[in-house]
Amino acid sequence: MEQFLDIWHYPLIKLSSGAVITVSQLALAVLIVVLGLVLGRWLVKLLERAFARRKMNPNAAQTIQRLVFYFILVLVFLTALAMLEIPIAALAFISGAVAIGIGFGAQNIINNLISGWILMSERPVRIGDFIEVDEHRGTVESIGNRSTLIRRTDGVHLLVPNSHMLERMVVNWTLRDLRIRTTVRVGVAYGSPVERVSELLYEAVGAQSEVLKDPAPLVVFEDFGDNALIFDTYFWADVAGEKELRSIRSDFRFRVDRLFRENDIVIAFPQRDVHFDAGKPLEIRLRKEE
Repeated sequence: MEQFLDIWHYPLIKLSSGAVITVSQLALAVLIVVLGLVLGRWLVKLLERAFARRKMNPNAAQTIQRLVFYFILVLVFLTALAMLEIPIAALAFISGAVAIGIGFGAQNIINNLISGWILMSERPVRIGDFIEVDEHRGTVESIGNRSTLIRRTDGVHLLVPNSHMLERMVVNWTLRDLRIRTTVRVGVAYGSPVERVSELLYEAVGAQSEVLKDPAPLVVFEDFGDNALIFDTYFWADVAGEKELRSIRSDFRFRVDRLFRENDIVIAFPQRDVHFDAGKPLEIRLRKEE
């Protein structure tokens, strides 16, 4: 027992202020740090479940959880220093030197960390938004300390560094609202009654329950194409992503195809008329296959 006490109270470091750090103080400080980290993560999980039950905004919930966790870290760190009897002023010089070293060696990590806080404060991208980054489209699931987790439309998870979310062009489809405009193009054969085609397109888009009435849909006779008379139908819809928009366009095309068939309007397809310029009539022979 005496040997254990001797080791337990054995002095390790003597500070310039005269204070001595013993094995017991160091062990207790480490224990407090470990318990503080465990407590912090447990409290964050508890808050996450509580916010989920109350259906709180996920962006605000994540910000509160992060603030609580960092507050506990600072509190635990200060408590450990107090147990070791290390004055905070004594760490000023050391912390400055460490900050310079970390600044050179971990620029990307610090950049992503600060970018994450900017994303959470300015909220150009929020949890649940449908965004497009470098030709990747998906829904934001979380904004972490280092990266943003995006679930692509094909189900694959994509980790994008937070700094890229600020430095690169990001298309946020749902930043202000869920209202998105789309276009469906259809070509009909030459000779079709264009006024009737326009009426049928308006009828088809008007029957779509997902299509907004304001702004009203618009049918445009776009062009005399090489193989068809081109019509574009513009309409707005409240959707949360590309998948829903593609489903609406698909339903609209099904309805257009049915209405055109009922009214004997032919949807055009690529075709060519070949003309032979000959000085005399061409001789055509039919040969029976042997």
